[in-house]
Amino acid sequence: MAKNKTIETENSVALYLQNITEEKRRADCSEIISLIKQHTGLEPKMWGTGIVGFGSYHYVYDSGHSGDAPLAGIAARTNAISLYLSLDPEKREILLQNLGQYKMAKSCIYIKKIEDINTDVLLEMVSNSIEFLQKKY
Repeated sequence: MAKNKTIETENSVALYLQNITEEKRRADCSEIISLIKQHTGLEPKMWGTGIVGFGSYHYVYDSGHSGDAPLAGIAARTNAISLYLSLDPEKREILLQNLGQYKMAKSCIYIKKIEDINTDVLLEMVSNSIEFLQKKY
């Protein structure tokens, strides 16, 4: 079975943030990380080389594949900030409707800048993701 690439590391979150070349994206990521840390009390940790995660959970799929993943995560990407959240399906749509401007992919929410979103809703989404994953796993 293939080894998971995205695992918690000892890499520095501060160094990761310093290496974000676009100044506005770096500032927005720093602010979001600070908000999530304050809100959850969880320390930000690097997962792989490009995801800042908060907390962790252990999953096992029906296929037998298993691993660990962050309860919530953020990553600076070339064109956007990626948010990794696993929202409760019953609350997902309402939370997303109130978030602000975003794009969605299979497992990511993409935002351009922090001013485009309601940070109170973002923090509610982070709490929802943590609660949902802790109940599920």
